[in-house]
This record gives sequence, structure tokens and C-alpha cells, in this order.
Amino acid sequence: MRLKMNKKKIMAVPTVCFWGVIAACFLGIIVGSFFDFGINEALANKTDIGAFFATYGSYFSYCLYPAAGSCLFVGLRKKGDSYRILAYTLLVLSLFMAVYYSNSYNGKSVRQLFGYSAGQSSPILSVASWMFWVVLYSWIPFVMIRLLDDRNPDRLIAVGAAILIAGITADNVNSWLKQVASRPRYKYLITLDDPISQFRNWWQMVPNLAGGDDNFKSWPSGNMTIASMMFSLPMLANVMRKRSERKNVICFIIACLYVLIYGYNRIHMTNHFLSDVCFGTLITYLIYVAVSEAFLSASKTD
Repeated sequence: MRLKMNKKKIMAVPTVCFWGVIAACFLGIIVGSFFDFGINEALANKTDIGAFFATYGSYFSYCLYPAAGSCLFVGLRKKGDSYRILAYTLLVLSLFMAVYYSNSYNGKSVRQLFGYSAGQSSPILSVASWMFWVVLYSWIPFVMIRLLDDRNPDRLIAVGAAILIAGITADNVNSWLKQVASRPRYKYLITLDDPISQFRNWWQMVPNLAGGDDNFKSWPSGNMTIASMMFSLPMLANVMRKRSERKNVICFIIACLYVLIYGYNRIHMTNHFLSDVCFGTLITYLIYVAVSEAFLSASKTD
């Protein structure tokens, strides 16, 4: 008799993918620990296309919030009418989260695009800039609900909950660590007469020095926390109607390329050092792995 072995998966991809991400992050941290400043001297150079990506590149990651809300919506609706209100509430909240985070991180650029100036322009322009984000994300639930496989509602709920909870957790952990480290950003250092004299490695932490000063919030990279959300993309692909391991791996490769481009952009735009980027990726990825494994192991699987 031929036995069919179930290969271990982490976030819907083979474990070799997991170890590949971990190894790449540790390699970047080791290299950055010795050459952070020199790497930024070589790569940092603000450009218009870099600024555009810095503003709108996070859009693809934040699409995962309403996509996760769609999983919760379909899964809960499949449970019965008694879950209807909860399903709609979580769907709306997930959409709100995408709009809120986008407006919080990049709202200033969009408000300028609409010609809004605080205290001078009409508040309607500010509302219009908020609605800009609503329009950008509102299409996702309509598409996702039609693509999701509702035969296993517990798995849909587990995937949706894992993405939302891991995303919120990673964002808050990152914000706390920025205060713990209070590492000066490269863009701040180059405004000084002697930048290297004020440079600090990631382990030379001065807790709570940053306060509200963004110039001292370099480690770890918050934007890489956003970018690393994309590693949950294979989990979404794995709850679609037409799913396959090949599609999951393709989604993982897309996530890797996206994270690499995003990481380069953070260095290129003088916001972070290599070790900041790798730590931001590593911390977020481990949080997503831990939360997703906890939720998926508790759900009923095919």
C-alpha cells in the first residue's frame, strides 16, 4: 500500500520557504551590523519614483485587511444567520483598518494631492482625501467574496482572524521597539556636520529617547512591518476555490520580491539602515507565523 505523506507547511508554503526568509533576515542583520552606515552612503538617494513608491507601495499590503475581513465574512455567514451582524461588522472594521492605516501613514501626501492645507482649506478636501482611500479598498470584498471557497468556514475564519490579529500585533510591537531602541535615522544624521559621530548600531539602544521625534525611530523599520504582511498572501490563495500548492508558492515569491523592493526603497529614501529593514521583516514574519499556526491548528482542516 502506498502511503500519502502530508508535508509540513508554514503559512501554506513548504518549510524551506520559512527557513529561507529567516536565513535572509539573519544574513542582512549580520551584514548590517558591520556595514550599515557604508551601505546607506552607497545606496541612499531620494528620487521622485522612490517617493511615489514610499507613499503608495503600502497599498498592496493593506489590501490584505479587507481580504481577511472577507474571509471572516464568508466563514461566519456560512455558520448561519445568527452570525450575520458579526460578519458585516468585522468586514466593515477590516475595511476601516486599511483606510485608517493608509491615511495615518500616507495621508499627508494625499491631502496635498487634493490641495488641502490645515486651517486654510475647506474641510471637504480633507474628507475627499479620506474617501480616496475608501474607494481604493472598497472593491476588494466584492471580488474576494466571489473567489473564496466556503466549504470549510472554520479555516476561512482562522485565516481571516490570523491576518488581522497578527497585523495589529506586529504594528504595536514595532512601535514599542522604536521607543526601546530610539536609533537615529540616516536622513537625520546626514543633516549633521559629523554624521558618523552620532551614528548608533542597532544594539546601542537608548530607551525612550525618541519620544515623539520621528528622527530617532529608525529601528526596526515600521514600513517593513507593513510590507511583510504580504507573506500571508499564500494563506489567502489557499482558501480560494481554485487553489494549488503551485499558486501558493507563486504568491510567496511575489511576497518576497515585494519585500525586497520595499526594503531597498527604505534604504534608498534615507529612512532606514539594512539592519532596520531586516529586523522589521523578521519580527513581523515571526509574529505572523506564530499567530497563523495557532489559529490554523485550532481550526478544522480539509
